[in-house]
Amino acid sequence: MGGFSPAHFFWSFDFGRQGRPAKSPPKDEGNPGRMAFQDTTEQTVRGLGYELVDIERTGGGLLRVTIDLPWTPGAEHFVTAEYCEKVTRQLQYVFEVEGVDYARLEVSSPGIDRPLKTEQDFVRFEGEQVDLTLKAPIGAAASGSGVAANRKKFRGRLERAGSGWQLLWSDEPAPKPGQKVSKKKQPAPLQALGFTLDEIAQARLAPVVDFKGRKPRASANEQIEK
Repeated sequence: MGGFSPAHFFWSFDFGRQGRPAKSPPKDEGNPGRMAFQDTTEQTVRGLGYELVDIERTGGGLLRVTIDLPWTPGAEHFVTAEYCEKVTRQLQYVFEVEGVDYARLEVSSPGIDRPLKTEQDFVRFEGEQVDLTLKAPIGAAASGSGVAANRKKFRGRLERAGSGWQLLWSDEPAPKPGQKVSKKKQPAPLQALGFTLDEIAQARLAPVVDFKGRKPRASANEQIEK
């Protein structure tokens, strides 16, 4: 499994900061100032022994930092309130030294819709259901598959495919709660979407839960909700 806890707890530490109003940073990720800010944040988080998952900054001055524990195959990972508080206080100090403008700082653990951004993220969560948005529509690759050429969003099981990745999914609707499904019924054919990380606009774990937490990985014959 990917190493998440069966029940996710969202820990958020909100520390107000006095001073001039926060400035919204340029949205261009190629901006040197933004890149320096992200590098500083990542170095600080890693220096404390954690992984930087995401940074989000809103126009209202809220700076949201998501952290996780470094991935160890086969191990369970739990981000506690103490970890979030530790990172919060260190980031407050670093941002003060660096003169970073913000109104509020919020540090939290990843949710069940954890973003996937790096190659290691995809390796870690191979076999899980993922929501994927492409930068460009599928286009000619949809020919003969029954998939609309202008489609960009997909949900399916993440698998490695050669040097890249693929999503496997079925267009057959998932059974409704309580609905009986015959064991003799043949599963609908699975469709596959091959992609590289450069083609992705956004990827997240699909927020599929039951009363015991996230569902286990689907088997090769299990139907996957579109």
